[in-house]
Amino acid sequence: MIKRNSIIYWVATGLLSFGMLTSGIQQALRTKAMVDLIIPLGYPTYFLTLIGIWKILSVIAILMPKFKLVKEWAYAGFFFTMTGALFSHLSIGNYGIKEIIGPIMQTIFIILSLYFRPVDRKIVSTN
Repeated sequence: MIKRNSIIYWVATGLLSFGMLTSGIQQALRTKAMVDLIIPLGYPTYFLTLIGIWKILSVIAILMPKFKLVKEWAYAGFFFTMTGALFSHLSIGNYGIKEIIGPIMQTIFIILSLYFRPVDRKIVSTN
């Protein structure tokens, strides 16, 4: 059971980290693909730089040992970013596979990674 949980955690965390790091780099660099994705939503392009840098820093926080509180913030930031992206696309009627599946899959990876974290990566209440 513990080995299964560890495998689920590392697969989900690996996929989450890869997706967030690659999209974060593209956003920080304001690649054409990312600009084309965000313009129809009405967000300014400088928003890409901000989100991209936060994603890169959050991936580092999640993969590093210790810093449990920072990990909690990183997971929360990922969750808000991905559900916000999904809602933004749906609200303008943008139902394309790329625009919908990416945020849904990343949200699933966030939830799995968060739920199956090893105890040494969680904040444990002493109450």
